[in-house]
Amino acid sequence: MATPAGGGAALCGPLLDYKTEKFALTRNRRVGLLHRLLQLAVLGYVLGYGRPAAPLYSAAPRPRAGLTAPPVRRWVFVVRRGYQDTDAAPRVSVVTKLKGVSVSRPEDARRRLWDAADFSRPPQGENVLFLVTNFIVTDRQVQGTCPESPSVLDGICMEDVDCSVGNPVVHGNGIKTGRCVMFNSTHSTCEIFGWCPVENDTLPRKPLLAEAENFTLFIKNTVNFTKFNFSKGNTLQTNDPTYFKTCMYDPFFSPSCPVFRIRDMVEAAGETFGALALMGGSISVRIEWDCDLDWPAAHCQPRYSFILLDRRYNFRTASYYWDSKRQHYRSLLKLYGIRFDISVHGQAGKFGIIPAAVSFGTGIAFLGTATIICDMVLLYLDAKADLYWKEKFEEAKPPKGKKAAAAEAQRAGQDLGDAQQCALE
Repeated sequence: MATPAGGGAALCGPLLDYKTEKFALTRNRRVGLLHRLLQLAVLGYVLGYGRPAAPLYSAAPRPRAGLTAPPVRRWVFVVRRGYQDTDAAPRVSVVTKLKGVSVSRPEDARRRLWDAADFSRPPQGENVLFLVTNFIVTDRQVQGTCPESPSVLDGICMEDVDCSVGNPVVHGNGIKTGRCVMFNSTHSTCEIFGWCPVENDTLPRKPLLAEAENFTLFIKNTVNFTKFNFSKGNTLQTNDPTYFKTCMYDPFFSPSCPVFRIRDMVEAAGETFGALALMGGSISVRIEWDCDLDWPAAHCQPRYSFILLDRRYNFRTASYYWDSKRQHYRSLLKLYGIRFDISVHGQAGKFGIIPAAVSFGTGIAFLGTATIICDMVLLYLDAKADLYWKEKFEEAKPPKGKKAAAAEAQRAGQDLGDAQQCALE
């Protein structure tokens, strides 16, 4: 069936129409006020006021009084720096050093001096280190046979058949020999082949290295933002060789002295040193760099935060030696202490044409949403929506030719004559 030419024009006509904006001044106070409020809200979002900048020394969840810098209010547009090109993957270097001396059991003959080579693991200083605060010693162990500890469930026995020859003791200290022997007057355990006597598991009631709370941790950190060829360290560039031996970190007076007292770090993480030193624990040290390279390099300073990760941490180590009779011995140490995990994060920004243009265009686009919302209110929600609709949308018709105008005038005259005849009838 053929489609009339007029039908095709009717179908394609709306597709080929062009719409242009028409500005109509509306004396509507409520919509005008809404428009201004929306514009202010968009400007507040783009510029934004009221987000405090992070302090140079923060703690979670309970910071120690006196160690946090007061928050400074800044423009969010400046803080987020949407006009800058950024580098969020710096290359980092971390070097640590622990300093301090402590004596365990100073009241008896078993006292021992601990210095940096003893209580620091590993000794070379990395981004993960361990500070010994408590320990259990099992001295002069030699390989041989002895009763298993009654604290090991798999080692408890009533007779020899409970101790299968050659089977290791589950969570124990050696291999079963097949004999059930008396450990003491109240307990009988399987005899084992291993390091004897078995490990001592009596934990001291107080940390043996309580003086470690006054030890200091030196954290040297350097970041390199390769995108901008910019490097910065957290230490003060000074020719004074005694500066880092006498200074202590303070966010106001010594922000470039990364020497921290252990007690302050533990308390900044929300725990007391005495409670954490007894059974050990793990603390995360987070260093954050947020550098605005449009300002001098002196404004690029790190922020430190401390988070308690775990309240128990220990491991075992041993030292081996031979006596005068060529007997092989070892001293077993179960070390409790604080593990510090140091992580470095950062970003740097510098003015760039492309990011600035994108941010500016985004702000302009957001301002346009205020007009769209107000149009929706006028055209669909206002009591005079019909009037506003007619004023906003108007069809503009092109001028007609002479033949079309004459035909239209003739039709109009005919319609007028028909109307007059009907009135006479």
